[in-house]
Amino acid sequence: MSLHLEVFEDDEWADRVAQRWIAYMQEHPTARLCLPTGETPRPLYARCAPVLDLSAAVVFVLDEYDLPPESPARCVAMLRRDFLGALAHPPAEIHALDIDAPNPEAECRRFEALVDDGGLSLTLLGLGSNGHLGLNEPGTTPDAPTRVVRLDTATTLAAARYDPDAKPTRGMTLGLRPILDSREIWLLVTGSHKAATLERAVNGPIGPDLPATYLRQHPNATVFADRSAAAAL
Repeated sequence: MSLHLEVFEDDEWADRVAQRWIAYMQEHPTARLCLPTGETPRPLYARCAPVLDLSAAVVFVLDEYDLPPESPARCVAMLRRDFLGALAHPPAEIHALDIDAPNPEAECRRFEALVDDGGLSLTLLGLGSNGHLGLNEPGTTPDAPTRVVRLDTATTLAAARYDPDAKPTRGMTLGLRPILDSREIWLLVTGSHKAATLERAVNGPIGPDLPATYLRQHPNATVFADRSAAAAL
């Protein structure tokens, strides 16, 4: 098994991936989707929000930072702001990890049980600069469950792009095990700053040092990269 790679021109990337997603939802209107937040999917969400019909779909939010409820860097807040709140046809159900739950371990088990009850049809992922998937940081094994995690310094710094006061050191994330159990996975990668990491994900040794390498063991995983991100391939 290996990653299927599709490369688009930088200025066409969002439109081309949007076309794929719209077509996917037309074929799978009741899909169970896992969605990420961050800069990479933002233009894709902007293209899709006016036309994508998720009215029969179920959405799971990939992860969450341990930040105050009012922080704009919270993942649920970002996804609602960038996508869910703008959808002409919003999802039938939205599920997210409750970072404020009094029993975090029980909350992670609850969320994973919801995911496992039907599985995930399609998971969209970004590629962290350190190769993380969700908040599954370097050192994560492919059997990792949904859990509370300590964040890599690079991940903490990335959160500050959305809130200058945000300095999360912990978070909750869907584990690699349920991610890799998804029937289909799309890895979204844009920008020259991701080129070296993408090259390692595609060509480097498979292992916990770069969690994204595990996608090469999945039977139906595709990388959608722009030309800048694919420059080292």
